[in-house]
Amino acid sequence: MELPSTKPYLLRAIWEWCCDNGFTPHIAVEVDERTRVPREFVRSGQIVLNLGPSATNKLQIGNEYVEFQARFNGVARELSVPVERVSAIYARENGAGMAFEVGSDGAMTDEALVAATEAELPPDEPPPEPPRPDEGRPKLQRIK
Repeated sequence: MELPSTKPYLLRAIWEWCCDNGFTPHIAVEVDERTRVPREFVRSGQIVLNLGPSATNKLQIGNEYVEFQARFNGVARELSVPVERVSAIYARENGAGMAFEVGSDGAMTDEALVAATEAELPPDEPPPEPPRPDEGRPKLQRIK
């Protein structure tokens, strides 16, 4: 019998540590066809999501999926991310967190990502303008 993955337990632990210490937990996700996120914010097959209590509603970090509601440009969306597609969880303020390996077999190609984005958008509306990133990029810090 194969042991279950420790990844969802580590995600929950680091999320709780971030919240307990006043930090904003973020996850980096490698998007595939099972990942339900706003495709217009996906860049190079990846998206970074704020999992802070003030940014999410009904957050559930389960053993198979991270599921929650979040607002993008004022519109509430249902998000679902397979735990195996999470490549990192970290505190936005100081970059402390943990990175994970993600298998590349399920990653979306750029062509598939464009097709999925076009399929989700109404044909007569232009795609929404993505928000500008905050100053600087988040930094990951490896914890051993």
